[in-house]
Amino acid sequence: MGHTDERMPVFDPVYPMVENAVGKPNTRGAHMSIAATVSQAVLSRHSCRSFSDRPVNRETVRDLVEAARYAPSGGNLQPWIVHVLSGDSLARFRRIMAPKIETAPLGGGSEYHVYPPNLKEPYRTRRFKVGEDLYGHIGVARENKAARVRQFARNFDFFGAPVGMFFLLDRSMGPPQWSDLGMFIQTLMLLAREQGLETCPQEAWSAWHKEVTEFLDVSPELMLFCGLALGYGDYAAPINRLRSERMALTEFAHFHD
Repeated sequence: MGHTDERMPVFDPVYPMVENAVGKPNTRGAHMSIAATVSQAVLSRHSCRSFSDRPVNRETVRDLVEAARYAPSGGNLQPWIVHVLSGDSLARFRRIMAPKIETAPLGGGSEYHVYPPNLKEPYRTRRFKVGEDLYGHIGVARENKAARVRQFARNFDFFGAPVGMFFLLDRSMGPPQWSDLGMFIQTLMLLAREQGLETCPQEAWSAWHKEVTEFLDVSPELMLFCGLALGYGDYAAPINRLRSERMALTEFAHFHD
């Protein structure tokens, strides 16, 4: 563990590929705990793809969602609709989905393009690289298509998380409101790090939009955007050592004096 101010919770993020809040390379070990600052929450947040079976207190989840409602929203529209599954409801949903996923592990198709068709460079290379890195962490060769499909299908078990969330918005909303929803989700994920929790945002769930909206019994006016897994991370799992590379500041930022 790293040394911290005695007034702050212990924090030891796995982030070997980025710098920490004071600009120093972070090379510490495989345990994460509470993020005591916003910077720590940002730098330690990652897509957790293996969760422990430790339950998350219901009130903690409610508090996270309640606090996240203060995310920015243009015109104060607050377009987000959130459904939270845990306990019996999540178990029932998993039972319903299991045979469907067995038959069609990649889902039935999304209502929107998760990635633009004919993805151009440099975006195509970035997407390819993170995929190869992910499968490399779990020892799945490129030619082992069956194992890759099985790993992808773990999305639809929320990677074993004890809490699953779905985010929807009214179909009348446009790109600015989709942006609002994204800021809400990001706020929620950073708040989760403050509680020592991990998350994984999952646009993959859009491939099961019919089944999800049917289970949730929501109005057809609402569109499923994505799901989110929430829980305590399994830090012994090799897949959780993956950290996607980020561009250097000079590659995307332009400062005009």
